[in-house]
Amino acid sequence: MIGRLRGTLLEKQPPWLVVDVAGVGYELEASMNTLVALPGTGEPVALYTHLTVREDAHLLYGFLREQERALFRALIKVNGVGPKLALAILSGMDEAAFMRCVMDDDAKALTRLPGVGKKTAERLIIEMRDRFPHWEPSGDALAGLAGAAPEPAQQDPLADAEAALVSLGYKPAEAARMLVGLEGEGSTEAMIKAALSRRMAG
Repeated sequence: MIGRLRGTLLEKQPPWLVVDVAGVGYELEASMNTLVALPGTGEPVALYTHLTVREDAHLLYGFLREQERALFRALIKVNGVGPKLALAILSGMDEAAFMRCVMDDDAKALTRLPGVGKKTAERLIIEMRDRFPHWEPSGDALAGLAGAAPEPAQQDPLADAEAALVSLGYKPAEAARMLVGLEGEGSTEAMIKAALSRRMAG
């Protein structure tokens, strides 16, 4: 099991990133909360990881905070929730916001996430409620976002943002609508974060 990586951030193309560790490039998939908080390419980075082994692939997921990984691991134990949906949930809200939804029985907020219907939201609330006593949200859950170093603009950040939203489970037309008016946000990560925040607020 690969539990943690420390190296140099080589690439960042949401939802994927590549970390060079002693000359070996590890490709990881991450939530938008983690991607937005990462430094720019060429900078040192340390990530907690989770390895999923399938018959056709070994998939590595990266998390800036150990607590985010803990929630990811709890989510994929819920019936009907796989790694892709778990990342979509973590991209739409942080650990503290998810905990509030569960504790407040706020299924409506959860259904705003891609791939989360009413039944899945209700199942998440029921199955996750008993797991929260094992870990509590830290007060600085979002502290890393404010100080995230800007990344140089991609060749087409808007197209990259739309592709990333589609990879998270949104339909192409919906992803395009979510990004309307956000061209001035700058980086791909900033546009995706703004689109997800607007979607959850709506």
